[in-house]
Amino acid sequence: MNIKELLSRYGAGQRDFRNINLIAANLRSVNLSGINLTGADLRGANLSKANLSHANLTDVSLKGANLTETNLISADLSGVDLSDLDLSQTHLSRAMMNAQIEAALMLK
Repeated sequence: MNIKELLSRYGAGQRDFRNINLIAANLRSVNLSGINLTGADLRGANLSKANLSHANLTDVSLKGANLTETNLISADLSGVDLSDLDLSQTHLSRAMMNAQIEAALMLK
C-alpha cells in the first residue's frame, strides 16, 4: 500500500493498518490520530510533526525514523525500541511504554 492509498483510506474512516510496510515513507505533518499500526514497519520513515496521538504503535519498527516534533500523546508504544531515536521535541505525555523503553529514554 502506498502513502496516497493509506491517507485516502484513513480519510474514509479506516483505522486498522496492522503490519503495513511503510519503510522510508514520508508522513511528515500528516494526521493519523487513533490509527492502529500494530506490527508496522516504519524503518527510516519521516514522521516529523505527524499527529499519532492515541495511535496503537505496539511492536512497530522505527529504526532510523524521524520523530522530531511528532505528537505521540496517549499513543501505545509497547514493545517499541526508541533507544537510538532522536526524540527532541517529541510529545510523549500519557504515552504507554514498557519499562525498558522508559529507562533508555531517561539515560539520554
